[in-house]
Amino acid sequence: MKTLNIGDQVPSFEGVDQNNEKISSSDFIGGKWVVYFYPKDNTPGCTAQACSLKEGYDELLSNGIKVLGVSADSVKSHDKFSTKFSLPFPLLSDESKEVINLFGVWGPKKFMGREYDGIHRITFVINEHNEVTHVVHKPKTKDHANEILKLLDLK
Repeated sequence: MKTLNIGDQVPSFEGVDQNNEKISSSDFIGGKWVVYFYPKDNTPGCTAQACSLKEGYDELLSNGIKVLGVSADSVKSHDKFSTKFSLPFPLLSDESKEVINLFGVWGPKKFMGREYDGIHRITFVINEHNEVTHVVHKPKTKDHANEILKLLDLK
């Protein structure tokens, strides 16, 4: 698994979000943004992470930071998840795993002794020049927004 690192340029990508609206990496150029990869909609850790980002969303935005979530779930799954928890940011549906592979977050995992391939929970913080400034491996799902703000010395 070759994950993007600090200093890497974010590769170009596009897809659709929970509203079936086109999302592109070029939508974020010129501003700071966070792209977080998560395994599955409506699971305990992923829900905690999304809700943490929702709770801290206004503070992130007031500091000029946009948020994008990405998983391999369908547009329909993202729509239900986003609606159920009133998420204010887009969730990119990446069923083909194209974006997931571009960022290098797909690979071997272990859970309860079982090994399998899946999406690693990783967050990338990106600057105005589309360059990765921070990589958070295994983020604190219940306090992720604050974790990001602290990384950027905003808290």
